[in-house]
Amino acid sequence: MIDKNTQQLINKGEMLPLMEEFYTIQGEGFHTGKAAYFIRIGGCDVGCHWCDVKESWNADLHPPTSSNSIVNNVKNIANTVVVTGGEPSMWNLEYITKSLQNLQIKTHVETSGAYKLTGLWDWICLSPKKTKLPLEAVYLKANELKMIIFNKNDFKFAEEQAAKVSENCELFLQPEWSNKEKMTPLIVDYVMKNPKWKISLQTHKYLNIP
Repeated sequence: MIDKNTQQLINKGEMLPLMEEFYTIQGEGFHTGKAAYFIRIGGCDVGCHWCDVKESWNADLHPPTSSNSIVNNVKNIANTVVVTGGEPSMWNLEYITKSLQNLQIKTHVETSGAYKLTGLWDWICLSPKKTKLPLEAVYLKANELKMIIFNKNDFKFAEEQAAKVSENCELFLQPEWSNKEKMTPLIVDYVMKNPKWKISLQTHKYLNIP
């Protein structure tokens, strides 16, 4: 049970249910190959059946952690931070992102868009899920649309989502890892026929890094 004082700090964003934090190489999407410090926040109710971090869903399993201590861990290591989850937009991210940007650290977020965006962001990666669609306001803020392709029906869903983002948004199709052998050739063919899209691969898994 979280005490009242801790809950107030969470509400202000001065504490967050941290699942894990680590320095690695961004493996997916537009910034693939870039060194980045990942902050994974617990809590998600979007419920993707192929989620590879289901242990992040229950925020109660991840102890509230001082946002200041997270920032201190980052500041002498990385110049880019990726906030992910879970669904990070379930939490108030104004405090931590402002603190990072004050140190000239770039702030990126990976979100399903199912919740109102909070925080100050240099890059917004939107990855919509059929189970809980993005809010309309999030579509136009996205710098990158990353669609996970598990089966052929997902191409249609990807196009529906692409129609809602801005014309400057980068468009990516990414094979779902467990089905990549089947779907990657289809994605290659699709991108060649529809060159507004690019292919995103989970290169960190090929490299065997976090």
